[in-house]
Amino acid sequence: MILDGKLSARVAEIELLNPTLKRFRFVPETGGVFPTSPPGAHVLVTLRGPDRVWQNAYSLVTPPDQRDHYAIVVRRVPDSRGGSHFLHDRLEIGDAVELSAPASLFPIASLARKHILIAGGIGLTPFLSYRPVLASRGAAYELHQFCAPDEVETFRTLLGDDAAGVHVHGVGRGERPDLAALLADQPLGTHVYTCGPQGLMDAVEETARGLGWTPHAIHRESFGGDKGGEPFTVTLARSGRSIAVGASQTLLEALEGEGIEAPCLCRGGACGVCLLPLVDGIPDHRDHVLSDAEKAEGRLIATCVSRARSETLVLDF
Repeated sequence: MILDGKLSARVAEIELLNPTLKRFRFVPETGGVFPTSPPGAHVLVTLRGPDRVWQNAYSLVTPPDQRDHYAIVVRRVPDSRGGSHFLHDRLEIGDAVELSAPASLFPIASLARKHILIAGGIGLTPFLSYRPVLASRGAAYELHQFCAPDEVETFRTLLGDDAAGVHVHGVGRGERPDLAALLADQPLGTHVYTCGPQGLMDAVEETARGLGWTPHAIHRESFGGDKGGEPFTVTLARSGRSIAVGASQTLLEALEGEGIEAPCLCRGGACGVCLLPLVDGIPDHRDHVLSDAEKAEGRLIATCVSRARSETLVLDF
């Protein structure tokens, strides 16, 4: 579900969960309530720094019927392009922020007989809004949270120590979860959902497909995850303007950095809102929206994650 409009909010609370995780609580700037959010929803948070503006997508961790405030949990990552550092180091209680209306690209399959939720690290966040909905429906589900051993207690606290069907697994460096054991012998009609590092999500999908799961029963959520690549230049055909895209910068960020308002929503290659027509050049497709045939045609590009295999791309924009 996608709602139009922007929401003015302010920071009401900042809670340190562990050295790299903080929970931020936002309330409406002028009082009242926020729109109801669907389970698995995210918001775009607009962050205005002295030199640039970020628009980052974060999953809401509040229940869908929690309208007096929204909350997100954000990890401060060393190789952040600035958003998580700004939130952790600069944002203070009382600061004004702009939120998009909540949108969900990761809904609960209403006809599933059982739900298997598999998260890695901060990928747990969308499932925090799933759980009260599944519980209210009396739905059968399991939640498996994989994290570093030193974060087990943090995630157990977030999830509740005695939560039925919830399992927090500490995984050391180089260890691999036994996903086949989780996904084998599940009842017909079970759906699996995964969010977390790219490697985990790929492994869940590969394992499920290998066990005979149908594609419609496998769901994944992704925000960002772009690994960068060779720098290139993008030319906007309508104005003739050329813009350099850095090695660690997304095409969308390069456009925004030049003051160009390009369409976007998820910023993770999952929704298709940022797709722009491609006139010339060879794209490096990294999205989960375009079909294999559409990628082969090379007529569209997801600016939030995809890059160039050629030195230059030309967009009809």
